[in-house]
Amino acid sequence: QVQLVESGGGLVQPGGSLRLSCTASGSIFSIPVMGWYRQAPGKQRELVASITSGGNTNTADSVKGRFTISRDNAGNTVYLQMNSLKPEDTAIYYCNLKQRRNILATDDYWGQGTQVTVSS
Repeated sequence: QVQLVESGGGLVQPGGSLRLSCTASGSIFSIPVMGWYRQAPGKQRELVASITSGGNTNTADSVKGRFTISRDNAGNTVYLQMNSLKPEDTAIYYCNLKQRRNILATDDYWGQGTQVTVSS
C-alpha cells in the first residue's frame, strides 16, 4: 500500500557530502513519521535519523552535527543531508515510514535502499 523510492547515494571521498531523498506514495492517510536507517555489511540495521509530522528530529550520536534530516511541505518526501562523510558511514541507507494501522498497531515500510560509499 505504501511505496518508498530512494535516490542520491553514490561514491564520495571522506569529507564529502551527499543528499539522499525518499518519496512515499500510496495509501498514506496522514503525515507519517519517516526516517533513515543504514546497514553496513555484517552489521545490524541502525537508525540514523527520524522526523515527525511536526518536524521534530532525532539523530544518532554517530552522525549528529554532520547529518540533517528534513521533509517537504507535503510531508511525504524526506531528505538526509550528509556532510563531512567518513568511511564508517559506508552502508546501504534505507528510507523508513511508520504509519498507524489502527489503535494497536503501526506498520513499517521500507525503501529498496541506496548505497553510500565513502572512500579515498
